Amino acid sequence: MYLNSRWYLLLFTCIVLLIISFFFSWLFQGVLLFTILFFVFSFIDYILLFFLKGGVTATRNVATRLSIGYDNEVILTITNTYPFNVKALLIDELPFQFQVRNFELKMSIGFRSSKSISYFLKPLSRGEFNFGYLLCYTISPLGLLQKRIKIAEPVMVKVYPAFQQLRKYQLIATSDNSVPGVKKIRKLGNSLEFEKIKDYVPGDDVRTINWKATARSSNLMVNTFTDAKQQQIYCLVDKGRSMKMPFEGLTLLDHSINACLALLNVALLKQDKAGLITFSNKVNDIIAADRRYSQINRILETLYNQQTQFKESDYEAVWIKIHKSITQRCLLLLFTNFETFSSLERQLPFLKKIAQRHLVCVVFFQNTLLKEIHELNPDSIEGIYIKTIADQFDLEKKQIVKELRRFGILSVLTTPQNLSVDVINKYLELKARQLL
Repeated sequence: MYLNSRWYLLLFTCIVLLIISFFFSWLFQGVLLFTILFFVFSFIDYILLFFLKGGVTATRNVATRLSIGYDNEVILTITNTYPFNVKALLIDELPFQFQVRNFELKMSIGFRSSKSISYFLKPLSRGEFNFGYLLCYTISPLGLLQKRIKIAEPVMVKVYPAFQQLRKYQLIATSDNSVPGVKKIRKLGNSLEFEKIKDYVPGDDVRTINWKATARSSNLMVNTFTDAKQQQIYCLVDKGRSMKMPFEGLTLLDHSINACLALLNVALLKQDKAGLITFSNKVNDIIAADRRYSQINRILETLYNQQTQFKESDYEAVWIKIHKSITQRCLLLLFTNFETFSSLERQLPFLKKIAQRHLVCVVFFQNTLLKEIHELNPDSIEGIYIKTIADQFDLEKKQIVKELRRFGILSVLTTPQNLSVDVINKYLELKARQLL
């Protein structure tokens, strides 16, 4: 049982009136009656909340999987079995990762009825999140006392990479129509993989006419080709200290994992084989490329609890692992971050060895803060100095792209918010150009 603020206010009023009645005796009888009624109503309120048949129950409806960086809905359904209307103050014990100290919801519920209320959570880290009890402070129509009830048990949910974005990019793999944010890639000729023979319709390439099939039928027949399938696509996710840099509440590792998940899902829908390798100072996880139905779930379960490690990434160990485990030529998309040209030079020998047997594409990030500094017009020596340093770092990023291109290594230099779109664009471009 808890005392409501109304109860304290009325008690304070009784005390003040009793003090006044000490000086004006003719008020004493009325004040005494008011005080007695106050305690009588408090007792009645206690009977209503604790002894009257009925109560308040609730359920917390939260998905077992939450998506990082997206708003996830939590629905609370409250049922009132008291024979009167109640007011409820709901306090949900949120996971400590949200750092919310004063979360509460207020609502009124009619007698013998149910009501639902929802709120949204946006997790900014992956892993296990533990909800505590759902506490309900029930108030009767008198509003003097409160009854606290634990109406929902603790529950654990897992925060996964942004799987909600998968639907956004599924249309890319199943349709040739343009999708907002994804540029349309012009295909350079037909794939060598034959699909079927069909009737000619206006607009078909006349160079694909099958004259033998046409001679056997009364209509023009053309050959159709499809994109090459069963190609191996691997995402290499760097978990070194350079990926700890934050951007819009998420680290570069979080953005890379989200883009990796979206890309591999598109690759699977394109009938290619998707695989995954994570590493830091050693190779941590490796999922062999496959196109089984359960492959995306295996990748999702592997990615959901990956954490940045504050160590120097060992590209030599990655090269050895790839040399032993991957024998067929495949596309390797390396998600990493090179801030300076010297950081690339340390890893370039191993990237060149990997590129001798596979098609390598290095995905790294532009520093958006440097771009903002570049657009400023400084009016002080310190501002000019900062802008000069920012321009130097931006120039080194462009030099990294040129150096990678010199050794036949593809690259994608992008911002974290455009990462998923740019990486998928690159994959579709490589398939359209038949470079895999």
